[in-house]
Amino acid sequence: MEMDTTDLIARARAGDHDAFRDLVQSHFHELQVHCYRILGSLQDAEDALQETLVSAWRNLGEFGQRSSLRTWLYQIATNRCLSMLRAGSRRPRAAPPLPEAALPEPTGAGDTPPWLEPYPDVLLDHLVDQRPGPQARYETTEAISLAFITALQLLPPRQRAALVLRDVLGYRAAEVAQMLGTTQESVQSALKRARATVDNHLVDSGGSGSGGTGSRRPVRQPDTAAEHRLVARLTDALERADLDALIGLLVTDVRLSMPPAMLEYRGIESAQRIFAAVSFRPGRTYRVVPTRANGQPAVGLYLAAPHASVYRAYALLVISTAGDHITAITCFNTNVMTRFGLPRTFP
Repeated sequence: MEMDTTDLIARARAGDHDAFRDLVQSHFHELQVHCYRILGSLQDAEDALQETLVSAWRNLGEFGQRSSLRTWLYQIATNRCLSMLRAGSRRPRAAPPLPEAALPEPTGAGDTPPWLEPYPDVLLDHLVDQRPGPQARYETTEAISLAFITALQLLPPRQRAALVLRDVLGYRAAEVAQMLGTTQESVQSALKRARATVDNHLVDSGGSGSGGTGSRRPVRQPDTAAEHRLVARLTDALERADLDALIGLLVTDVRLSMPPAMLEYRGIESAQRIFAAVSFRPGRTYRVVPTRANGQPAVGLYLAAPHASVYRAYALLVISTAGDHITAITCFNTNVMTRFGLPRTFP
């Protein structure tokens, strides 16, 4: 295997594009997920990945094989993401107005950033063989959840990068320092602050968190049967426009958010108000299509078009669950639905 890699590197350095593709393709999906964690947006992650591959192609002559090719690619990808965050121009400064005319008063300003996008589970299927290093602090399933991705976006960029490299991927502090061009002391200081922010957010949002000691708490693995039952009940409630049945699925302190609007509705009463005012307005009929995002159940919501025999794409709802109840619903607009293979319309 090492001989193959050495041969591919030599051929790629000589200008062989096919050899370069063979060299990097096994890292493609994990690098995209890495960029997504840091940037919070699939569109931005795709851009960062392309820039990473271009940079790797141009600078392959500088790869001295002191580290593994994978580590070298992660270093390039991390620094591409940090450059994009510094540029900042791609990030919306303010959320656009919502299409709904009269939303109830929100509980407050949410911490879900306007640029947050869901990540299709179908793209995560390629990561089954990727195991984090022994230094990792967060389990793979937790480290792709919407709550975790949202928590990362609360961190300054370099704290974010340090936490992902160290606590998600399991690189040693010395390796992280080298990848970020800083000292181990700086990395440890950044990690201490980053862990406190992320763990507090995960506890507040119903995520597991891993505690402040570095010891892992077991992450709840999805109970597929329970999730299927819950999604079936949610689908039934939405398609029958049964508000009481929907409210019965929610935990008392449920959180509703709808990026790019930085609003949050928290608690059953707030949820009841917004569902009554928006989703279950008289005359509305829905069709629901199950999917998955960020390792969580999700549904594509389609609204019957008046005076036409079609359902039009309306929203993608990503669901956080605990047992047989819903702890959070994040509602994304129709822009993200094609990423999930969901059509624009249904007959």
